[in-house]
Amino acid sequence: MPLLYTIGKLTVGPTLRVAFRPTVEGLEHVPETGGAIFAGNHLSVADELFLGTVVPRHLAFWAKSEYFNGTGVKGAISKFVLTGLGAIPVERAGGRAALSAFDAAIPALKGGDLVVVYPEGTRSPDGKLYRGRTGAARLAIAAGVPIIPVGMIGTDKAQPIGARVPRPGTAKITVRFGKPLDFTGRPDDRTSLRQMTDEMMSEIQKLTGQEYVPRYAPPRAHPDPTRDA
Repeated sequence: MPLLYTIGKLTVGPTLRVAFRPTVEGLEHVPETGGAIFAGNHLSVADELFLGTVVPRHLAFWAKSEYFNGTGVKGAISKFVLTGLGAIPVERAGGRAALSAFDAAIPALKGGDLVVVYPEGTRSPDGKLYRGRTGAARLAIAAGVPIIPVGMIGTDKAQPIGARVPRPGTAKITVRFGKPLDFTGRPDDRTSLRQMTDEMMSEIQKLTGQEYVPRYAPPRAHPDPTRDA
């Protein structure tokens, strides 16, 4: 586990546990060893904080590449923090650059790490669950690892879009883990990837109880750094 991530587990993690007392369900579905992909709904920036708090192992989150390439003191600090946390840079440009996150995630998963992906591609603007993009399924097949559905509840109330930090006393936080989805041996053509992704989103919806919208979430003015490649 990266040093900075370990420090966060020892400081931020206990603070969130005491301040919010999150409920965790299905933790037995999180493997003690080996690689896996966490695929969850995305309501708030706080999703990453609470997920990292309740999972005992290191989680590799995807972050937009601009955070790694900034200039000046602020850019250096951003790169230091994200590198120290073991984050994976994601290029927002299309083509070959957009696949760089996959190039980094596949060996991490094969090496036994856990990678977090938000299939909706952005935070939900209204609390509903939107159609998933196929990146998580493609990554699972390429790396030969299972997908663990994740349902976050209450994070949008604790830290709404625009809020700088989670606010204690505003919501009950629940984190639910579903049974691992094993897509080993499934073809990776466009139709099959869509079917697997729809299966995955159905499992996430069962965990959250959100209303499902069978279309992609509307883009934000500033794309989310955890957008699925």
